[in-house]
Amino acid sequence: MAQGHRRSRKNRTSRLRPTCPSGHPGGCRRAFDPRRPWRHRPCVSIHPQHLTITVARADDAMNHARGGEIMLRQCREHGHFSGTNCPVCNEEGKFIMSDREANAVGRILALVLRHAPEKFNVDMDINGWVETRELSKSIADSRRHLHWVRAWHFEAIANADEKGRWQVENEMIRATYGHSIEIELDLPTDDIPDALYWPCEATEVESLLKFGILSGDRKHIHLSRTIGNALEAGHVRINRPSVIEVDTIRAITDGHTIYRAGTTVFLTEEVPPSALFPVGEDDPIVQETFARWDEEE
Repeated sequence: MAQGHRRSRKNRTSRLRPTCPSGHPGGCRRAFDPRRPWRHRPCVSIHPQHLTITVARADDAMNHARGGEIMLRQCREHGHFSGTNCPVCNEEGKFIMSDREANAVGRILALVLRHAPEKFNVDMDINGWVETRELSKSIADSRRHLHWVRAWHFEAIANADEKGRWQVENEMIRATYGHSIEIELDLPTDDIPDALYWPCEATEVESLLKFGILSGDRKHIHLSRTIGNALEAGHVRINRPSVIEVDTIRAITDGHTIYRAGTTVFLTEEVPPSALFPVGEDDPIVQETFARWDEEE
């Protein structure tokens, strides 16, 4: 009798036990415990007779367990966004991936699309385009912890990226800037601001004003849309970067092509000294940025 009772209890548990919710294709084949969501990656239900926890409930549990970690989500009306709620309508939206997962995929995108497509055995055309399905399969096959990656994850990352680092069109993806490999850019050359900006060491200013700016290891010079953008870009490697203003009208008149890459990044191969002017440290944006950095330290 006791044995029969145990069997009945086991069957009842099997029928009601929830499996991981549908968030990523593939599956871990384990029951989903909403009290311990960090132990499970969202995945499809393996057995349709099992009770499936809704994606929204799983997202709430995971977000709570991770202490409010930033998520990549999709609003039905306004598209992909990074955060907990749509910045336009404040809707929660559909969970796509965590910020940690998006960063992991983004690092691979940077490696493949900017520097070494051969490391993931994908074909890149002369303009830097790679097929999204081929790339997702290569990532899933070579990185076990990213087995869930699909082509539509790339579109989500590209759409939510404020810098416009990735471009997805017609089931193809490419990096818009940052290449160390030889490609032929077919980026737009219209709507170039009258002034762009370049960060550098304070000791380099005099030399740059005399000889101009030349591309180094990268194939192109990366100019920033604003002084603030240039300061943030330079701060990655320089504690207190100086900024040089680029007169784009003069540079283009002298025969230099400037490409519009990301939302804040513009590319060119060379900037003549005649188009360069230093931005003083007394500039309000420079002073405000330096003060903010001091507070953050």
